[in-house]
Amino acid sequence: MGEKTDKIIVGISIGDLNGIGIEVILKTFEDKRMLDFCTPVLFGSTKVISYHKKALNIELPVHGITSINQVNHSKINILNIWKEEVAIQLGEATKISGGYAAKSLEEAVKHLKEKTIDVLLTAPINKETIQSENFNFPGHTEYLEANLEGKSLMILMTDQLRIGLITGHIPISEVAEAITPEIIKEKVETMYTSLKTDFGISKPKIAVLGLNPHCGDKGVIGKEDDEIIKPTIAEIAASGKLVFGPYAADGFFGSETYRQFDGVLATYHDQGLAPFKALSFGNGVNFTAGLSEIRTSPDHGTGFDIAGKNKANPSSFKEALFTAIQIYKTRNEYKELTKNPLLVKH
Repeated sequence: MGEKTDKIIVGISIGDLNGIGIEVILKTFEDKRMLDFCTPVLFGSTKVISYHKKALNIELPVHGITSINQVNHSKINILNIWKEEVAIQLGEATKISGGYAAKSLEEAVKHLKEKTIDVLLTAPINKETIQSENFNFPGHTEYLEANLEGKSLMILMTDQLRIGLITGHIPISEVAEAITPEIIKEKVETMYTSLKTDFGISKPKIAVLGLNPHCGDKGVIGKEDDEIIKPTIAEIAASGKLVFGPYAADGFFGSETYRQFDGVLATYHDQGLAPFKALSFGNGVNFTAGLSEIRTSPDHGTGFDIAGKNKANPSSFKEALFTAIQIYKTRNEYKELTKNPLLVKH
């Protein structure tokens, strides 16, 4: 692999070619110091990157390679995985850009599994145009779970707040029946393990949010909280884990109770993501916990409305990069610790 180095190799899938993904990638690496502690490898083509550099008037030297063995650790590497010209229509959702976003992701995940890259950072995709016979998933998380080992848990995070989702990309009409004791136990277990191994928290405290308004008001507004969520939390807590709830989501965020916990599990997508984005949009990171490999992404989408206008803010992408590197280090430290059982904090 080129010259020897202990720098972390960050594989980057470039996302939808017509969105702001490439813009936030380029802006992140405009700061030369970023190359001091990681080696970026973009999966795509130098032609596509050049098109965006020109459109955005960003001067940034990049290094085109055709094999991962040619990585240069002091440059921004672009692994060319296609040669042909691609029609780019900034701001438009097209089948073409969706197809190439899938190609970039597939190639990056292949390298992740082969351990030729250390972590994966994904730029935003358009969930509709990426669909094809090969890619039939609601989003990145589900694709990664199908291709890597483990059970995934989507966590949106900042330094102060980590929110995981018990149910992910499913219609609201299916949420109540999807909240079973099994899924609650699985997601608590995944979050608990991640907080220990990925974040170095020895005794994690986890809060679980209720499904119904006011946690069902003793059955007046729904029975799921009393009949499914409460007893399951009690059972998990009896095994020694610090798991609490259910909490009514409005009061939980309104009174900043979330600050007392290392992790929060929301029962469905918007219950977790609406308060998260209200509190920290632009600085948040999406982390796929529970899998054999590490993947992070920014907390925003393709931004078609501002694509090509040089208005995209790279903060969230930059945070996602720092987070992936930090989790990689923490995970390795934990592995070293657990090799020697005398060093593990009980």
